[in-house]
Amino acid sequence: MIISQQILNECDTLFLDRDGVVNVWLPGDYVKSWDEFRFNEGFLDFIGRFSASFKHIFIVTNQRGVGKGIMTQTQLDDIHSRMLKAIQEAGGRIDRIYLCVSVDDSDPMRKPNPGMAKQAMRDYPDVSMKRSLMIGDQPSDRRFADNCGMRFLLWE
Repeated sequence: MIISQQILNECDTLFLDRDGVVNVWLPGDYVKSWDEFRFNEGFLDFIGRFSASFKHIFIVTNQRGVGKGIMTQTQLDDIHSRMLKAIQEAGGRIDRIYLCVSVDDSDPMRKPNPGMAKQAMRDYPDVSMKRSLMIGDQPSDRRFADNCGMRFLLWE
């Protein structure tokens, strides 16, 4: 993933999708344990290299598997705890993880709805959507960025 100098100059907040960007997405399934979690090739290098370029870095992730009862919140918390530790060990950082476990697509917190970005703005009043960048791998990530008024880059 290459981020242009222009984007780095214009964006101080980074939003990242989890499944498909941070870790390998399991089509038709959910990452339910740390044993199933695999970082995407290049992600740890990317986050280590670019963490200093952003004032804030957030993960925004739909985690419907919890809402469906396929996994527990405790399992998800364990995955996230270990993921954050590995990111930190690679020289990167994530300031906060925003997630939605709802199975209802109309839930305001569920991407592509802008609820998670609005929550980030409440938690971090200096966050501006005009100075934010979303990196995702799915059309819903692009719609989330559009719905929030932020830039979008496709993770490839």
